Amino acid sequence: EVPSPLIGKPAPAFALARLDDPAQTIRRDDLLGQVWMLNVWASWCVSCRAEHPLLNELAKMKLVPILGLNYKDQDPAALKWLTELGNPYDLSIVDAKGLVGIDYGVYGVPETFVIDQTGKVAFKHIGPITPDSMQKTLLPLIAKLNK
Repeated sequence: EVPSPLIGKPAPAFALARLDDPAQTIRRDDLLGQVWMLNVWASWCVSCRAEHPLLNELAKMKLVPILGLNYKDQDPAALKWLTELGNPYDLSIVDAKGLVGIDYGVYGVPETFVIDQTGKVAFKHIGPITPDSMQKTLLPLIAKLNK
């Protein structure tokens, strides 16, 4: 575990194009007022493929919006990946150069952040989400923040 200096601080701002609609820009501030999850992923990432079924499962629960940050990827490959494996994301945004990833202190993909209603980073998970981390950490934290 590498502690994140972002915990308890405002999530870094971003304005990025949607993967499925590049003409539409999504900003961090568009998500204020709700708890949400940012999952940093890429189609070339083997560990992302391993955690993907859990993200699909979490998405079906509809407990929290999941924003995908498609990291240093090619749009056609990313779209194909989501079509083939399922799309757990309420939306995905494109971080082709990895600059937003740098702002979030991403070491590698996948990484997952939970952001509270005020826009502060409540939690960072490095590496693929596992059934254990989902049950023992993510779900209880999301429930607590949504109270």
